[in-house]
Amino acid sequence: MSKTDALSAIFSNPSRNLNPYSSIVSRHTDNINDTIDLEKNGQKIANKIITEEFDHSSIEETQIETVPQYKSIWQKIYCEYIVIDNTSLNVSLKESFLYNRDLKPVEEERRVWSWYNYLYFWLADCFNINTWQVAATGLQLGLNWWQCWLTVWIGYFFAALFVVLNSRIGTAYHLSFPISVRASFGIFFSMWPILNRVVMAIVWYAVQAWLGATPVSLMLKSIFGKDLEKRIPNHFGSPNATTYEFMCFFIFWVVSLPFVLVAPHKIRHLFTVKACLIPFAAFGFLIWALIKADGNIELGTLSDLAPHGSEFSWVFIRSLVACIANFAALIINAPDFARFARTPKSSLWTQLIAIPLFFAITCLIGIIVTAAGYHLYGINYWSPLDVLGQFLDTTYTRGTRAGVFLISFVFALAQLGTNISANSLSCGTDMTALFPRYINIKRGSLFCVIMALCICPWNLFASSSKFTSALSAYAIFLSSIAGVICADYYVVRRGYIKLTHMFLAQRGSYYMYRNKFGLNWRALVAYLCGVAPNLPGFIASVSNIKISAGAMQLYYLSYPVGFMISLVVYIALCYFYPVPGTPVKNILRDKGWFQRWAFVENFEEEWKEELLRDDLHDDVISVDEHDGEEIIY
Repeated sequence: MSKTDALSAIFSNPSRNLNPYSSIVSRHTDNINDTIDLEKNGQKIANKIITEEFDHSSIEETQIETVPQYKSIWQKIYCEYIVIDNTSLNVSLKESFLYNRDLKPVEEERRVWSWYNYLYFWLADCFNINTWQVAATGLQLGLNWWQCWLTVWIGYFFAALFVVLNSRIGTAYHLSFPISVRASFGIFFSMWPILNRVVMAIVWYAVQAWLGATPVSLMLKSIFGKDLEKRIPNHFGSPNATTYEFMCFFIFWVVSLPFVLVAPHKIRHLFTVKACLIPFAAFGFLIWALIKADGNIELGTLSDLAPHGSEFSWVFIRSLVACIANFAALIINAPDFARFARTPKSSLWTQLIAIPLFFAITCLIGIIVTAAGYHLYGINYWSPLDVLGQFLDTTYTRGTRAGVFLISFVFALAQLGTNISANSLSCGTDMTALFPRYINIKRGSLFCVIMALCICPWNLFASSSKFTSALSAYAIFLSSIAGVICADYYVVRRGYIKLTHMFLAQRGSYYMYRNKFGLNWRALVAYLCGVAPNLPGFIASVSNIKISAGAMQLYYLSYPVGFMISLVVYIALCYFYPVPGTPVKNILRDKGWFQRWAFVENFEEEWKEELLRDDLHDDVISVDEHDGEEIIY
């Protein structure tokens, strides 16, 4: 199919067998006797229809209501209920992959996230079960409270830095992750990092939903009695879960469904509500734990481990890197939220400051609650909900029941919000890039939720005691992706992106990288080089295979090692084998920064015009063509 035919198919869609003139007007009016009866001041007036031809292009599109004619009921179902956008019918799979309404740059009307929305977002995101467990990692390894808290500050500062670096392309050009990654990996090879995110999002959604069953359980026990689990017969038929546990999981799963369907630019309201409730729950839990412990908490190490010397250094590093690895998925999909920024600075300083501050405060609360629980019960609890459960089991009074219910409710809401922002929404956004003809963000998010139920997360936890460690260890693959993206955007391209080329696969498109596969081999090599050093440690962490101490210590540095190696290798390869579409000739010596606040209100019209061209070889990099757009840093 030629480009002209493709464009015609996209915007006229002849496959639907429409008769565009039959419903409103005739193309020509040949019958001079045709009349229209009008009524004026109570009297009917016969008016003849003017019998002259007219310019149909002058008729507004909204004035003509075409009635589609379908050959069968199956064609109607396919066109109206399966295909997302009928304009993509009769277009090749290659063409339909490039563009849909959810993938296009976000226009000004939908860019509604101000600095305080990002503040609420991270305040809401910091309060979840997984963050409290990460805070306890250092305590489990033998650090005392202040050493553990120091690793949290340092770790989440670097996490914030990575988030800001990866979000700038989304902020400046209003692009989501599935599109922004095309610049560095290539139009079609971008599917590999996208698939990585989709798989991780589904598995993590299942895991977080299963963890969300715990606060639901505490709420039910607060209402119906702490022996509720024993009173419900177990007919589940699985050794890895009970009927009661599945019921709690299913309640959380069902309640999450309506929120999954909310549009991304509107979901900020959920984070606003969540941010208002979190301080009361967090500090209320802290004060309650301190009161029950009579102000006595264990400030030393809470385990029998007492690391010293180099052993202490590696324990410190492991605790620090755990904070960064906890953010691996959010770092990658940072553009998904940054694209809704109202101004260039809306998502910059807020995220850089809010992430380490809020997560440090939350982790400190988690550390102190864990220390108070250790003083009360002599157990180094990893999850705050275990401490909350002990409150309910040991003191089942009206006050305790009310307190546990309210705090558990906020934990459940926090878990829901985190699951949407980090998993379902990311999966939905990514899947729009894989199957844009059939999947939009809502359908992709629903697919994530349904698959999370189908993979039976209770079996995942039971199959290996190291399952959650394996999920965190998967950060080695995501860190290499982030390294390539940052190297390409900040060093090689200096913030310059040719927006229309991101949605075009003709010969000469910068991001097809001069081959029909749309593959940037430099990105592939750099990615593999970043993953390789961490693979032995990754395998050892999820199995019983023994490796050398040096290889294991290298793995403890997994995220920074993967990020830096892929970044350096990519820059070196682009220096010796330059990529197309860069605004500087020598990426190491030439100076300049060309990131701009892109104007995208007319993007679709510009893209239509470019789609008509057979090839794009005539295009040249010219910063002057964007004189009307502000350079931002």
